[in-house]
Amino acid sequence: MKTNNDTQTDALVLAKECAQELYRRDVATQHLNIELLDSAPGESLVKMTVQDFMLQGHKTCHGGYMFTLADSAFAFACNTYNQPTVALGCSIDYVAPAFQGDVLIARCHEKSRGGRTGNYDVEIHNQQDQLIALFHGKSYRLKGEILSQENVND
Repeated sequence: MKTNNDTQTDALVLAKECAQELYRRDVATQHLNIELLDSAPGESLVKMTVQDFMLQGHKTCHGGYMFTLADSAFAFACNTYNQPTVALGCSIDYVAPAFQGDVLIARCHEKSRGGRTGNYDVEIHNQQDQLIALFHGKSYRLKGEILSQENVND
């Protein structure tokens, strides 16, 4: 008989395996040197350093790169249950600028999940823990699995 602790451990292992598999497949995220730091059921943590090619005309990080960072965190978080999940809609509010060399950390938390949809919030902070942006994503679950059953918990 499995204990509650065993079930939580299994869920954490599954979440990490799903996030790692999606990261392995995610060429866009890897191309921008976004790192997957951690994941748990309904959560993820990613990091990106603002590089010179990410700057727009005001010499601050282009919002599209910050959106991509948050969207990657959202994607990893909502796919931690071995159920393929995509974005149904997303929005972002830019709170403060990010500059070349800034290390941005995006933390995603699941707010609700039921049926085929979910809601997730992402906060982006810089290396000084200053809030840079707030992102909200709504997810839609597809049919199928991310990992085949024979590969789960290997």
